[in-house]
Amino acid sequence: MANVVVVGAQWGDEGKGKIVDWLSERADVIARFQGGHNAGHTLVIDSKVYKLHALPSGVVRGGKLSVIGNGVVLDPWNLLQEIETIRAQGVEISPETLMIAENTPLILPYHGELDRAREEAASKGTKIGTTGRGIGPCYEDKVGRRAIRVADLADHATLEARVDRALQHHDPLRKGLGQPPIDRDALIEQLKQVAPNILQYAGPVWKVMSEKRKAGKRILFEGAQGALLDIDFGTYPFVTSSNVIAGQAATGVGIGPGAIDYVLGIVKAYTTRVGEGPFPTELQDADGQRLGERGHEFGTTTGRQRRCGWFDAALVRQTCATSGVNGISLTKLDVLDGFETLKICVGYDLDGTRLDYLPTATDQQARCVPIYEDVPGWSESTEGARSWADLPANAIKYVRRVEELIDCPVALLSTSPEREDTILVTDPFAD
Repeated sequence: MANVVVVGAQWGDEGKGKIVDWLSERADVIARFQGGHNAGHTLVIDSKVYKLHALPSGVVRGGKLSVIGNGVVLDPWNLLQEIETIRAQGVEISPETLMIAENTPLILPYHGELDRAREEAASKGTKIGTTGRGIGPCYEDKVGRRAIRVADLADHATLEARVDRALQHHDPLRKGLGQPPIDRDALIEQLKQVAPNILQYAGPVWKVMSEKRKAGKRILFEGAQGALLDIDFGTYPFVTSSNVIAGQAATGVGIGPGAIDYVLGIVKAYTTRVGEGPFPTELQDADGQRLGERGHEFGTTTGRQRRCGWFDAALVRQTCATSGVNGISLTKLDVLDGFETLKICVGYDLDGTRLDYLPTATDQQARCVPIYEDVPGWSESTEGARSWADLPANAIKYVRRVEELIDCPVALLSTSPEREDTILVTDPFAD
């Protein structure tokens, strides 16, 4: 059976939630492989809206196993609250339907406090645009070998030793930022209280994933954010603190790279970004405002307004290469309805030199001027289209031109938030 990785191929917010939900109906296991609760997915099923942050999008589908892998950083209190919220919407979540990797690092209160203190202390121009939820500091602790992981909750002596090691690092750091020391005893008590509720879901995810694969089960790997926020291949330093590209899917759940059969890149028909950082095709005019209003461009997690701009084919071609994308799902095509002329960025002018990719150096990125190609728009509505025959001729031409410019075929086309408003071109799960 084919196993599919879904990655965002822009700066996130591409509509991964809907596509993962659409694919999860045919999957047996849905595994989240990186990120934290700083990224949100909105699912619309039969006009009912589900907002997920830490939980894999597959939880709303009965009879599936949802997995939170070791590549994720997990806020235990936030997760439990999210579980209760989703349960209140009629979704059953139990240890039979949700598993958390035992080696998943925990986001603790001091991580969020450090995250926010650093951002407040940063001078203008150096702010990262973090959500302040502690994701970055938790990943730092993981790499620094001082993280408290899910398995540590099972033994009080181990837990206390882990807390002491973490505080040796964090208390001096907090002092330098003018914050009081961490209340060790209160923190340990908090962790002891939450432990039973988290441990009921804990297990050896790597083992279960291996068994599922050998049994021929279909696995859907779900990432958060977008490839342009990858710690290595994103617009550094305005990135997230984990690897977002498809290669992380295997590492993030403890399965070999040979388990990945198809990589689906989710791509919005235009471009958006939340927070700070370079954005070559950003529009600060009526067209940008129109895209934002029609696309309802507000973050699921933070509510922050997203920056909007024309489709950047050079960037998407780049992310398709770094993630090994086999096909893309083009979303929000309907937002472009009514534009007389559309623009697609095909490359950049850097001090008189034409580039077909965004350079790595921050100062060069800032000097890149987009080179546009004009494409005729369409006046007809594409909202809710479920076949190519429902699309205007110019909309089809736009999709075909995008395919040519990014050197990657369209596998799925999404024309509204409703899961059924999807045109299937190539089945990612096909054997």
